Amino acid sequence: MSTRIAVAGASGYAGCEILRILLGHPAYAAGDIEIGSLTAGSSAGTPMAEIAPHLPELADRVIEETTPKVLAGHDVVFLALPHGHSAAIAEALGESVIIIDCGADFRLRDGNAWEKFYGSEHAGSWPYGIPEMPGHREQLAGATRIAVPGCFPTGATLALWPAVQAGLIDPVISIVSVTGVSGGGKKASVGLLGAETMGSLKAYNTAGRHRHTPEIIQNLSEFTSAPLSVSFTPVLAPLPRGILTTATAPLAAGVDAGKVRGVYRAAYANEPFVHLLAEGLQPQTQSVAGSNMCHLQAEVDQAAGRLVVVSAIDNLTKGTAGAAVQCMNLALGLEEQSGLSRAGVAP
Repeated sequence: MSTRIAVAGASGYAGCEILRILLGHPAYAAGDIEIGSLTAGSSAGTPMAEIAPHLPELADRVIEETTPKVLAGHDVVFLALPHGHSAAIAEALGESVIIIDCGADFRLRDGNAWEKFYGSEHAGSWPYGIPEMPGHREQLAGATRIAVPGCFPTGATLALWPAVQAGLIDPVISIVSVTGVSGGGKKASVGLLGAETMGSLKAYNTAGRHRHTPEIIQNLSEFTSAPLSVSFTPVLAPLPRGILTTATAPLAAGVDAGKVRGVYRAAYANEPFVHLLAEGLQPQTQSVAGSNMCHLQAEVDQAAGRLVVVSAIDNLTKGTAGAAVQCMNLALGLEEQSGLSRAGVAP
């Protein structure tokens, strides 16, 4: 029997990206997975031909309402919903269904941090979906509940965990991430209009206010017992897709460029979706567009005594939908790379 998959929030950018990846999955081509119900909220009743003309294979499908009744009977359910909507659906569907939540609901282990940044009751935590973090691939294999990470924490965590784990830095970290507008979702928003974003850059949710800050701290805290300080600044740029993250921190005593390169090479030697660039090259968002890749550069600013790590990801792919499908592959026991491109689209 084929594995039946539903996508809740199928009208949004993340939901459509999940569907794009699933349509190219070898298990879909073989008939081993089947795309079942496609659901949303206000878009219910709208043809997919209108919502996602770039997905012609789904043109004759119609968006259904997101309810447990509609989602029941599927083997895998992707939830690409606003935060606060996943817990009730998960409870109604039962433990046998693999639920992969692309929202924030189950990412944080600290209930106080959740309530501070999200302003609602903490629903708990699920296995966390960055397989490249040591120990997480094992947690995700065969899991029936998975929390897909935030897009900013993905780029920041992949950039920094090797340095934190190896003690290359004093963990007083500054992170600046430049992001495309699709990270804000498909909802109508004046701040995301072309007239507001074209030809302009704008920092937002600064000085520790961004909701991804505690998630980044949580991830990096797995690799050190030392007090960890993270200053995170997101910057909105006139791009459809992509996140370019620059992370810096003071070097620990005795650390030089050779040691840094050695640590990063070893950390990612067997990771197909993380590429450490040759010295002298810098990550670019255009190089990872449409792919499940993270491109990295790790350098030493000797004069400043700081480590500088730059990462580039596609926020909709490795930052959300690609990570979700990567986690699905692990949960179902499929080859982890299945359906996920390592090649970007350039220019």
